[in-house]
Amino acid sequence: MTSLLELKQYIKRFYIKNETYLTYVWKFLLSLISVAVINNKLGYMSSLNNIAIVLMASLLCAILPANFIIVISAAFIVGHLFALAPECALVTVIIFVLMFLLYFRFSPKDTLAVVLTPLFYFMGLPYVMPLAMGLLGTPASMVSVGFGVVVAFLISYFSSNAAAFGSDGVEEAANEFQSIVSGIVGNKSMMVMIVAFAITIVIVYLIRRSSVDNSWKIAISAGAISLIICILVGNLIFDTDIALAGVIIGTVVSALLMLVVEFFSFSLDYSRTEKVQFEDDEYYYYVKAVPKVTVSTPERRVKKINRAREQRR
Repeated sequence: MTSLLELKQYIKRFYIKNETYLTYVWKFLLSLISVAVINNKLGYMSSLNNIAIVLMASLLCAILPANFIIVISAAFIVGHLFALAPECALVTVIIFVLMFLLYFRFSPKDTLAVVLTPLFYFMGLPYVMPLAMGLLGTPASMVSVGFGVVVAFLISYFSSNAAAFGSDGVEEAANEFQSIVSGIVGNKSMMVMIVAFAITIVIVYLIRRSSVDNSWKIAISAGAISLIICILVGNLIFDTDIALAGVIIGTVVSALLMLVVEFFSFSLDYSRTEKVQFEDDEYYYYVKAVPKVTVSTPERRVKKINRAREQRR
């Protein structure tokens, strides 16, 4: 345990010391991975698959604010779908405009939630995000996570049904437009996951904000259970095609990953809890103080020996 705490302190010091450079690095890598996944799943416009274009877009995201990663990712999606069929791109643009308006209104700082949710979805672990945002975010994070779910299902829909689009003629295009809207908006699995994720975020947030001992661990457990129950109920009511075995396994793995997040973000020593009370002219205060688990890292001292002086003696 002591070695893990020392490792935590080393990582924290290293990040603080090199925060500026590490920020550029993680924004570059996140945008590169995001664009690579989009190109792999869609990839209908050959020019956007060019490695030079991908690297230039990622470098641009690295030096610009983090929200630009969302803009670049959306541009790549629209570009590929325009090459597939203009009506696909039109529906996607309308969805993205509505999403951006709500996103910048309610949760403009949750860039990571919007970008990471589709990435974890394609990794088979989308259940990480509601637990993580409940621990590290606010109830408004349900908007960002919900948008991430929409993007993930949108990419999957166009990737799986690409052969059905691209017909000539106005009537055929209108029919395709209608089928796209009904296929995306009417996706029951997507709606069940959005609602389940929103409920989980609120539950985890409320519990981890409480003053009970081990609140984060309790929040992770309660969030995992509520997530499984919500998806199970939604699956029974709407008869979706969500695999329950995958939900249970993915949620358990996600909960274990959140314990790692809890260790690095909220490690407390409840054995040294203190309860203090004091008053002023208007209020009487009851305060519960729980110290963080810390360990002093050994400092390396380098002793220089002047060999020339020793030889003279």
